[in-house]
Amino acid sequence: MNSAAHSASASPTKDEVEWEMRPGGMFVQRREAGDDDYSDGPMINVSVSHGSSQHEVFLPAQSTFRDVKEMLEHKTGLKPEQQRLFFKGKEKENEEYLHMEGVKDRSKLLLLEDTASKESCLEEVRKHNEMSKAFEAVAAVRSEVDKLCERVSALEVAVDGGTKVSDKEFVVSTELLMRQLLKLDGIKAEGEAKLQRKAEVRRVQNAVDTLDSLKARNSKPFSNIDWERFD
Repeated sequence: MNSAAHSASASPTKDEVEWEMRPGGMFVQRREAGDDDYSDGPMINVSVSHGSSQHEVFLPAQSTFRDVKEMLEHKTGLKPEQQRLFFKGKEKENEEYLHMEGVKDRSKLLLLEDTASKESCLEEVRKHNEMSKAFEAVAAVRSEVDKLCERVSALEVAVDGGTKVSDKEFVVSTELLMRQLLKLDGIKAEGEAKLQRKAEVRRVQNAVDTLDSLKARNSKPFSNIDWERFD
């Protein structure tokens, strides 16, 4: 009698059962780490249709739809944010639990790719490719401008040294620089590529201004006569 009473008192009453809150606000009976049956409920096998493909997902019944998406990522190559899961014709949110939404063993889900997410990814790839092309285009123009700037520097040395330079040299150099300016104008660029393009435009403009100044100085008559000898 005493043994039975002791056994009854050792068993926790309904009010003494400890509860813990799982993500999503669901309360479940707290289990000890050593319990053999510690799990998120029974394991279930869920069939997921994706286009012409069928995927089997084996997971605890108390998992979320987000958990399903994470498992499907390895099977479909789609990231969770690119996936839309439907059960019985209704789209399910990531934080919803399978068992609370009626998903059981052998239940079927429908997976669709989020076209908006796909379009966003494609847009990012497109922008990256365009920026790469812009960097390459600006670099090609920069190489040509470097050569033309060396040519302008050589003309400047000649004019400063009193050498008479043909006007054709200034005309041709200016024309070549203007061609590079047109190339820069045709480059579609954003961000850093746009800044680099702007820097090259400024270089070309400065080189053209230098040529105009040199041409004006070159056209003036130059004399090395020492007029002080005639005073």
